[in-house]
Amino acid sequence: MADRRTKKPLDPELARARREAFYAQAAAGELTVGQAVTAMRKISRLTQPEFARHRGISVQALRQIEKDAGNPTVQTLGKIAAVFGLQVGFVPAPRARS
Repeated sequence: MADRRTKKPLDPELARARREAFYAQAAAGELTVGQAVTAMRKISRLTQPEFARHRGISVQALRQIEKDAGNPTVQTLGKIAAVFGLQVGFVPAPRARS
């Protein structure tokens, strides 16, 4: 059965601002993997089943990743990140303050 919810058109400026805020948070290392995936899905305005189907992963895997409870492969993370022009890689970890 198709999803019958209607989505109001999103103002292009608001969409751009949301993406820029996401990229800034990601670059600053402020997001966990789960938070980043959730943000990408919400910016895309998709439900978990819609986003999982779009990225070719299972809904169960997506839910686990979003809860920071999953152990996704680099390939799975790559499928998710690609839609935002991102790739999986190493980034400096935040240092504990003394």
